[in-house]
Amino acid sequence: MSDNSNWHGTTIVLIRKGKDVVVAGDGQVSLGNTVIKSTAKKVRKIHNDEILIGFAGATADAITLFDKFEAKLDEFKGNLKRAAVELAKDWRTDRILRRLEAMMIVADKDDIFLISGSGDVIEPDIPICSVGSGGFYAYASAKA
Repeated sequence: MSDNSNWHGTTIVLIRKGKDVVVAGDGQVSLGNTVIKSTAKKVRKIHNDEILIGFAGATADAITLFDKFEAKLDEFKGNLKRAAVELAKDWRTDRILRRLEAMMIVADKDDIFLISGSGDVIEPDIPICSVGSGGFYAYASAKA
């Protein structure tokens, strides 16, 4: 069994101003104090480039959830809120999915959601959201 407690270092931040949305991620993958990759793609455009997604956590878990979320978007014809809620329900209740360790931020021109494995779908009060071990620093900087 692998010990993922040494994997850390992700920072994902999302900011919306009006109908413009930006999501940024650091692209770094670390094992302990060693950077083993600096060009990971943790931020993507999906659903005809109308939705931005950023994820933090175990890489394989995040990619699995990314694929599941894309399928939910297709199933619900691009309805971001419905896809987010349905993914969170599956993530929380599915025996295999609930073991995945990752968090996601998803956004379109109207909505922002943070989705977690505990079944949370959080719509932030202000148009700033962040995840990852550096998320609090990025949030504070964006808010300033």
